[in-house]
Formats: sequence, C-alpha cells, structure tokens
Amino acid sequence: MNVLSLFDGISVARQAFHNADMPINKYYCCEIDKYAIQVSKKNWRDNIHLGSVVDFSNTSLDIDFLIGGSPCQDLSIAKKGRKGLDGDRSGLFWEYVRIKDLIKPKYFILENVASMPQKDKDIITEAMGVEPIMFNASLVSAQCRKRLFWTNIKFNLPEDKGILVKHILQDDAEVDERMITKEKIFTKTAQTGRNETKKLGFIDNIDHQANRVYDINGKLPALNAICNSRVNDTSKTIKLGNIGNSNAQANRVYSVEGKGVSLCANGGGLGAKTGLYDIDNIRKLTPIECERLQSLPDNYTDCVSNTQRYKCLGNAFNCKVIEHILLAI
Repeated sequence: MNVLSLFDGISVARQAFHNADMPINKYYCCEIDKYAIQVSKKNWRDNIHLGSVVDFSNTSLDIDFLIGGSPCQDLSIAKKGRKGLDGDRSGLFWEYVRIKDLIKPKYFILENVASMPQKDKDIITEAMGVEPIMFNASLVSAQCRKRLFWTNIKFNLPEDKGILVKHILQDDAEVDERMITKEKIFTKTAQTGRNETKKLGFIDNIDHQANRVYDINGKLPALNAICNSRVNDTSKTIKLGNIGNSNAQANRVYSVEGKGVSLCANGGGLGAKTGLYDIDNIRKLTPIECERLQSLPDNYTDCVSNTQRYKCLGNAFNCKVIEHILLAI
C-alpha cells in the first residue's frame, strides 16, 4: 500500500500501520516542523519527505491511502478569538481537500478536534462528503482526547480497555526530580451564585460527582440514574484540586486513578502540556509517559529536547486510535 500522510508530524500513522501489520510499499509525508521531521526520520528511515502541503502538486503518485490531521489551533476551544477555517493554520484544511481531489485515494482519514464550532464542522463535513465520528482516545489509552474523524472506512468504536494514568507511569527512580512541584494543593471550591449549586468540597480529597458535598442553601445537582461511585468510573479524568488559588489548566491536579487530560503542544505553567498528577508528589508527566499516553513505544521521540518532545506529542495522533480504524479495512 502506498500512503500519503499530510501534516505528518512524527509519523504516528506509519507506526499505526506497523502495529496493524499492514505492509507499506511507500510512505510519503508532508511536514515542515524540523523537530517532528527529525523524530520521523529516526524511527522510519525510508519515509519519503515531500515538504509542505502547500507545495504538493505531484499527480503522478499512485496513492492508496491519504491521512492527515490539519492544524487545529484556529478551531480548538482552547484558542481565544478562534478564527475557525478562516485562520491561517486551520485554513490549511483546504489543502487536504485539494490534494484528496488531486490524487483520488481509495481510503482517506481526516482528523481534527471535537471542540470546533458547529459551523466549521458542517463545512468540513460537506467538503469531505462523509459524516464525522467522534473517537475519544480514552477508549484505547489512558488519555482523554476527543477527536473527530472523517473517513470512508466503516468502523465501530471499541469498548473502553480500562487503561488509566496509573498504568502508564514510570517507576519513581526513573523520574527526574525537576518534574516535581513543591507547591501545596488548594482544594477548596469557590462559592457559586444563589441560583446555582453551591459546592462546599468533596470527600476523600476526590473532586468527582459521587464525592461532592453541596450546601443546602443552593440548588441541587441533577439526579443521575446511572452515576456510580468514583471507584467504578474509569472513563473520565478525576480532578483533585489546584496548585495555589488558580484554576487555570496548568494548575489543575488530577488523580492517577482516572484518565489523563489531553496532551497539548502549547501552553505554559507548572503542568504545561501534560497536566499535573498526584503521584506521591505532585508532578507533570515525563516524555516517556506522554509517549505511552499516545500509545507509542518508549523513547519514540528521544532524539530531540524534552521541550520539543512534549510539543511533538501534543500535536500527534493517538496511535491506537488510528490502528483501530485501520483494522476495520
């Protein structure tokens, strides 16, 4: 099979084909980030690098499979004042459409964030000619990572494999002490308005619906017919509290008994790019643990700095998600 990977990043699609035991004749890839390309070349020396998607015009390539995740920065809810498909980066989606029409592959996969505005989702759906499927990587890994997939491959979502953050952690002796924060956790929840619920705190230091305590002077939370105790709920992140008084994403602390938050390529702060976790001490995840969150082999990205490893992994597919879709062919 000949594959063309657009916005290839660190060639996670190539790893997914390998995991699925699907032989590749030629793997062509378009990418411009020099660190991502470095990781790609380290793991797959026979990849054929073609440069930017904007410059692609080769109609002579015989491509069976087109895959790509166009940039999400202008579509993601994390972006203030997002411009959607009119943005410089997310507008590169139209290059995917142009190339798809140019090479007419037998199979195609397009991935992007699930938090995009409905307007942009509708535009992409019309252009792709298929309805998207929301696939949360939490079903096949320890990471909550909701993504939309437009593909002509018919597949069913898998059952949750029950993989939690605690299952992907390195031994304490392998963790650089610089990953650990010395700050204390502040778990007290701010009071809400009189017409809303008033959460006082939570039992056992776990901020989970089944453990939350409310003030009788506020509204009641909605009754839930299927809510279980936190011990049995392994499908979500479990927030424990915050570092300091800030509830910013980089200051939130999560339990290893739940799923991990979605890795991101950008952002600063104590838990930048990985989130913070209570693992005896409060710390961010290591690059190897992030590789495991993305279902990649240990040290897949070890040829670049830690800063670039986090960025590359934050931009990547979850490998098991792509593998699952491929196995439906």
